[in-house]
Amino acid sequence: MASGNPFSDDLRSKPEVIDTPQNEDILGSESVNDPTQPATKPNFVVYSSVRELLECPVCLNAMYPPIHQCSNGHTLCSGCKPRVHNRCPTCRHELGNIRCLALEKVAASLELPCKYQSYGCVGMYPYYGKLKHESQCSYRPYSCPYAGSECTVVGDIPFLVAHLKDDHKVDMHSGSTFNHRYVKSNPHEVENATWMLTVFNCYGQYFCLHFEAFQLGMAPVYIAFLRFMGDDNEARNYSYSLEVGGNGRKMIWQGVPRSIRDSHRKVRDSFDGLLIQRNMALFFSGGDRKELKLRVTGRIWKDQ
Repeated sequence: MASGNPFSDDLRSKPEVIDTPQNEDILGSESVNDPTQPATKPNFVVYSSVRELLECPVCLNAMYPPIHQCSNGHTLCSGCKPRVHNRCPTCRHELGNIRCLALEKVAASLELPCKYQSYGCVGMYPYYGKLKHESQCSYRPYSCPYAGSECTVVGDIPFLVAHLKDDHKVDMHSGSTFNHRYVKSNPHEVENATWMLTVFNCYGQYFCLHFEAFQLGMAPVYIAFLRFMGDDNEARNYSYSLEVGGNGRKMIWQGVPRSIRDSHRKVRDSFDGLLIQRNMALFFSGGDRKELKLRVTGRIWKDQ
């Protein structure tokens, strides 16, 4: 597993509801009036059946208008129709341009739970509005903020904190102030390993401090920025400052941490942080200007 600290002190290495019939033949005469038996939910059964009908047989995703059908009534989504060369994947009949309006109307009558129900979302949403809600759902999982590899892990904040600590071996610190020293033997080179991630726990929240080099034009540029492990509306409650200097000079950056909903690359490429040109970084390092020695200090505070 890759180390989470490649930069160290030495880096040289309703709608209508459809009800099912409720008679003794379906429910069973012994259980209809028996209070010890669990209550049946006929509407849930119908909804489950309709949801199966709304599943495209090719991509297995939910279908949205226009829903196509063959002359035998088999359906598929509009995205998959070109993939099957106008042949029904079920009976191989020609599809033509028949639209299944009945199924589209039935879908409009459905309300379904969010797919992030297991993360805490308890709402019910119209079938045709469910995708939009899920794209903005505050309970949707976060992507791992580790920038040193293409990590595909997702989860809630407590899970990701444990994942960063246990799997990526990221340094964890408590407190709202920090003082880090970054050393690199050849500041003229930019490699994939020239970055650092540190996680801070303060104010009952978690923050990710990133520091890295990347190529801007022909020369390396160094950037430090903070990301908030939570949503953007919460991130706006906090501010942070970063300071770097040497030889009697210093640079100061003050900003608002970005949510980890924004990718590491998106924040970096927007230059939303303390940006240090290579010549300035070497000037701050002092000496013979052949080794990068930067000390970055900063603090996090909660806005009143």
